[in-house]
Amino acid sequence: MKPDRLYPLSHAPVYFYFRQTPADFVVTEIPLYEFSGKGEHLILKIRKKGITTWQLLEILSSHLGVKTRDIGYAGLKDKNAMTIQFVSLHKKYEDALKSFSHAQIRILEKSLHSNKLRIGHLKGNRFFIRLKKVNRTDAKKIDSLLKWIEENGLPNYFGYQRFGQKGDNFKTAREIMEGRYKMRDRKKRNFLISAYQSHLFNLWLSKRVEISRLFEGLNAKELKEVFVWNDKIIESIRRESHFFRLLPGDIASHYPHGRLFTISDIAEESIRLRKKEITPTGPLCGNKSKYSTGIAWEIEKEFADAEIPAQGSRRFAWVWPEEIEGLYKEHEAHYELHFTLPKGSYATVVLEMLANRPINSGE
Repeated sequence: MKPDRLYPLSHAPVYFYFRQTPADFVVTEIPLYEFSGKGEHLILKIRKKGITTWQLLEILSSHLGVKTRDIGYAGLKDKNAMTIQFVSLHKKYEDALKSFSHAQIRILEKSLHSNKLRIGHLKGNRFFIRLKKVNRTDAKKIDSLLKWIEENGLPNYFGYQRFGQKGDNFKTAREIMEGRYKMRDRKKRNFLISAYQSHLFNLWLSKRVEISRLFEGLNAKELKEVFVWNDKIIESIRRESHFFRLLPGDIASHYPHGRLFTISDIAEESIRLRKKEITPTGPLCGNKSKYSTGIAWEIEKEFADAEIPAQGSRRFAWVWPEEIEGLYKEHEAHYELHFTLPKGSYATVVLEMLANRPINSGE
């Protein structure tokens, strides 16, 4: 299947072996706020490995006799990883936790807070990843690429995990929408529909990265032969100071959080993008979707589908990993990575950016 993700740089592929296992892939949640230490909700800091967040909730539910919907959590975490995340439940269950024991789950800390954790109550995630079979030359390339990413950021694609083992679960969503496939499981149906939203977003973002690469690599005369926009618009886009070229009518957001707004002065906003003060956003198509205008809409409309039976929204198109650390262990041919991403961003996208090729959890 043709990849739906194009990356900014055109370097030769970097080769390494990556397998998403608890030993080589560790994710730690960063809470949105500090817990108050008082209140009726018990906050558990939990380390799990080899199970999904849904399985974690079901195990706690079975032991405590509480419904899974009454257990709060901020985000879903990978199965094939060691993950440290927070869940909440009523403090009346604290005594019952004293007898809790599970080979794949460990409660690290307990605290109290005044409200239940909910999806999105998350600042970001801290990652540790170990790459194997890395030679000295590729290790130096990774060092250089990490410096570029730290300064410039990277496209905020949905990672391969979003699209199932074969990478095409969104096709089932299309069949459901067209009435060619019936699915009674509402949770699974909604997940597939959201995968289709994610697929369209990736296609849109890949197109915008392609446009940005053209503006990065072609001269003014060549650009005028490629794009039908007037010379003034082409020249203003060409002069932007960040790799990702903003277009008139784009919808951006203040970064790392804030309100959405429509871009009119691309020269001014490109400077703010360079300073990491704003980021462009792309469409998650659906009900009440907010779409771009002008030239930006000329690109976006190709990937817009307002008939998707799900809530529409916007997603950051560009993000900046923070606290990036890289260490090459030549004797073992391992490269160890540490970095922090905003919530909803995929660590495996960072790996694909480094590799400049599609990867999966078993490479």
